[in-house]
Amino acid sequence: MTGQLPDDQNAREHPVANLPRQPCLTNRNETQSEILDMTTPASAPNDPLHGITLEGILNQLVQRHGWGEMGRRIPVRCFQFHPTVKSSLTFLRKTPWARKRVEDWFIAELLQK
Repeated sequence: MTGQLPDDQNAREHPVANLPRQPCLTNRNETQSEILDMTTPASAPNDPLHGITLEGILNQLVQRHGWGEMGRRIPVRCFQFHPTVKSSLTFLRKTPWARKRVEDWFIAELLQK
């Protein structure tokens, strides 16, 4: 029992052990789909990028157009000089205007189909 306190002493010293228990806030009569509806953002049905990662967008644009075309349309160094998906993702996550241009390009292609 070295380094351990007796159970009653642990309970007194542990800050969470003395808190009163809170009742569960969900209604037991709610169905699973009702609970999921509450957690789904309202903008999801109208958001064409919902469920698509930035990496997925980038990979699709590179497959369709190549790094050269991407560097021509969006002139940033990560597309023009020694481009990699990793460096481009890092740049796009830190640079909102460039990310918006990539996402807008992707959405424009989605709407053309």
